[in-house]
This record gives sequence, structure tokens and C-alpha cells, in this order.
Amino acid sequence: MVPIIYDCLPNSRRIKVYIPYSLKEIRGQFKKIDSSYWHPNQKLWSVINTSENLELVKFIFGKNYVTKRLILPKKIVLNELNTRAFEALTALERVLIVKRFSESTIRAYRNYFSIFLSKFMERDLKQITREDIEGFVYELITKNKISESYQNQLINSVKAYYEHVLGMPREYYEITRPKRSLTIPNILSEKEVFKIIESPKNIKHRAILWTIYSAGLRISELINLRIIDIHSEEGFIFVKDSKGKKDRKTILSPQLVILLRNYYRVNKPSYWLFEGQTGGKYSVTSVRAIFRRAVKETNSNPWSTVHTLRHSFATHCIENKVSLRHIQTMLGHNSPKTTEIYTKTIEINNKKITSPLDFLLKNNTFHT
Repeated sequence: MVPIIYDCLPNSRRIKVYIPYSLKEIRGQFKKIDSSYWHPNQKLWSVINTSENLELVKFIFGKNYVTKRLILPKKIVLNELNTRAFEALTALERVLIVKRFSESTIRAYRNYFSIFLSKFMERDLKQITREDIEGFVYELITKNKISESYQNQLINSVKAYYEHVLGMPREYYEITRPKRSLTIPNILSEKEVFKIIESPKNIKHRAILWTIYSAGLRISELINLRIIDIHSEEGFIFVKDSKGKKDRKTILSPQLVILLRNYYRVNKPSYWLFEGQTGGKYSVTSVRAIFRRAVKETNSNPWSTVHTLRHSFATHCIENKVSLRHIQTMLGHNSPKTTEIYTKTIEINNKKITSPLDFLLKNNTFHT
């Protein structure tokens, strides 16, 4: 793979580029440009759009780069909702609250269902057909370039209204979804993980990263941990109300217990295991900032996120011969198929696996 320089859009303030992770030396030179910036959502780098910067980027990349047009999603223009549409939105929110959906899910469904209502609010929602909805989705894909994730979230919000509010059968609105991508999770090597989780000097920050990796936690599960959820005698962490409103247990490392006890003596949290400066839960934003700082300080994989620690936990468990059933339980997966994806992330090299060619040559003498 080679670096990519994306053509600047009209009035664009920054030049965006893609640098393959393997090109560490080139990325290091690019990062030295004063205005360089990493966009984690787009997985792109950028610098301020000047002719001097463009020439400097080309000089750093040498002759081995390509230029491409950057296609970004177009903004979806929403119409102000009328009274009937607002009532439908309120009805959806009410039923989601009663069913105890998470705050983030309710917020997302409101936003996506508002887009749907903006299109169909002049019609009787009970008369909207599956073909109408799929036509609307097709329009958003072709005109607004929405992502697969956006498409799925929109469909989820629409189905939630028709199934939970109007009581329509699930099969009635079986809306076509994008073909699921068989992507392999991004993981870190054991060496990279060690550098990252050891990077923070602040004991709370270090304890946060240790806890996420050692137990395979999601970021939301980390901030919702209570002091009473750490069962040091029994050797497990109790995870309450995780994704899908499920409780579960996951492994508690003896080494983590030692660190958490030291952390507790210094910080003295009162209820939540990790609390903010003024009390209450630690914020998701703060956890992400701790991780990003550690990644930057250790020059680790810039594509990684906090969730990469969870992916790495699962992969390293497999490499250490932990059974898939145990890993599935610790991660809280409903299906073993979800856990099996981590078998595809195991590092393949000649230090871990012997090629049949080596067996063949070792056990036989051939005359050439």
C-alpha cells in the first residue's frame, strides 16, 4: 500500500492524506509538520491547506503516492417536524424508556427516526410500506452516501417504531439491510499493549487501562464499575447491565488487584470504582483521552481505540489457549460465532507455526 493525497474540496481548509500503518518513518516525518492532525473517525491525517504544505507532503511521500478524490457523506437536510410527527417521535421515546433501553440508544433512535419522519410526516405512518422505506434508504445511499452503520441505525429506529409503538409483526417490516462485512478486528501485539497500559504515570489512569485490557471490558462497562463489583477473594469482576441488559462475570487478574488496592489507598473512591474529580462516574471522554495520550507517547498503532484493548484481550486469550467458551462468557457474547472472529486475528508467522514444507524436508531426503 502507498500513501494517498486526497484532492481538496472547494474552500477546504485542510489537505487530507492516508498513510499506511507500515510506513512508520514517513508518518513520523509527516507528524513533524506544525499543523499535522489525526482524524480518528476517518482514519486520515491532515495539514492546513497551503501550496507550501502540499509540496512538503509530496516531498515526504516521494514519488510513491497516489491522488484520489475524497468522497464525503452529504448533509441530510431535515424539515421541521409537524405536530403529528413530533407525537410519533415522543411515542417512540416513551416506549424505549419503558423498555429500559440505554440513554445512548434512545438518543440515537430519536435522531435517526427524526430523519425518517422528516420525509414521511405528511403521510399516515400506518400506510407506509416496506417498499417506501427501502426506497427512502436507497435515496440516502445514492444521494447522501450514508455508511452501512448509518443505514443499519436508521432501519433499527424505524423498526422500533413499527414494532414497539404500532405493534406491527416483525416480519411485516423486514427491511433489506447491507451485506454484513466480514472485517477482522484491529488488535495490538502484547508488546504494544504493555507499552500503552504502562505509559500513564497517574495511578488512576494506569488502573483504568489495566482494568479494560485485563478483563476485556467495553468502555461503558469500565465507567459503570462499582467498588463492590471487584471480588478479589473469588477472583472475578461482576459486570452489571452490560450490552443487551445482561449481567456477567469476567476474570480478575491478581496483578490488577494489587494495582487497584494501591489506587484505592491514593484516590479513595466512594461508590464508583473510577470517579471524576467532583465525584460521580468517570467520563467516556476522559478514558479516551487517557488512551490516546498513551498511544501517542508510545508511538503505537494510531488506528487503535480503547475498544482495541478488548479485541486484543480476546486474541491474546486465544493465543494463550483459553477456551472459546470461556472467552465468550467473559466478553458477554450471545453467540459463539461472534467470539470465533478472534481466531482470525491470531498472528501468523514461522515462530508460532511450522510449515508442512519444513516437516517434509526434515523427514525426507530428496535428490535434485
